[in-house]
Amino acid sequence: MASLASARYGKDNVRVYKVHRDEKTKTHTVVEMTVCVLLEGDIETSYTKADNSPVVATDTVKNTIYILAKENPVDPPELFASIVAAHFPAKYSHIHVAHVSVVQHRWTRMTFDGKPHPHSFYRDGAETRNAEATFRRNVGLSVRSKIVGLLVLKSTGSAFHGFHRDEYTTLPEVWDRILSTEVDASWDWKAFKTVDDVKSAAPLFDKAWNRARTITMKTFAEDDSASVQATMFKMSEQILAQVPEVEAVEYSLPNKHYFEINLEWHKGLKNTGKDAEVYAPQGGPNGLIKCRVVRQSKSKL
Repeated sequence: MASLASARYGKDNVRVYKVHRDEKTKTHTVVEMTVCVLLEGDIETSYTKADNSPVVATDTVKNTIYILAKENPVDPPELFASIVAAHFPAKYSHIHVAHVSVVQHRWTRMTFDGKPHPHSFYRDGAETRNAEATFRRNVGLSVRSKIVGLLVLKSTGSAFHGFHRDEYTTLPEVWDRILSTEVDASWDWKAFKTVDDVKSAAPLFDKAWNRARTITMKTFAEDDSASVQATMFKMSEQILAQVPEVEAVEYSLPNKHYFEINLEWHKGLKNTGKDAEVYAPQGGPNGLIKCRVVRQSKSKL
């Protein structure tokens, strides 16, 4: 005998582009994003009884995203994700939970002779700004902000030594190495009851994202890193200190390795240790370090 333990469905990879035209300044602002919406509720019979009557078609979900993008602001992405998430339980009584993910793609305004161009932009990297919102009936909204795909590298200022050694260990200790990673960082906001609460907090989202991005890069660059673990904790605690509305911070940092190449076989050419200049970037395997850092309760202070 089988029973349905959980279920959700919806529309993924909905590509949306919106342009705001300021007629007064003749300046355009553009936002491009990829949206995913997944719904939960009284939908089990569509799985267990071949009954499609509770299914809000995924094409309807797609159309709804476009209409809500027309009728509402799409920036910051945390606000748009919350608007979309709150819509579905409000519209359909049998839908109780909506999960929304927004990936905002980079378009940076072109500048010539120190002047921003009014309507021309360029893609200056694969990094994205992401937001997730989940609306639960009778509970409210949970919102998460993300930095995804921020590729960083420094050629010194990183070490890794003093780690556990046993019969399986071959890794040598290093006091100076290249450190590179592709940053995935996220932070969870304190819970919101309504979309209006999210709207009131909207100015905080941009500020927090910019602070988190700056903290990440500045700490990465300036920390005399004993390990990826130690550096990412410093990043997390700074975000919590500077953004009091955030409850928790998470980092996922893959260690992108650059290995020295021994070239002594060619006429005694020195290219290791302090003489290393040419390296071989590695595709894998790679280290992957993650952490979640939460705000310490006052009772534990």
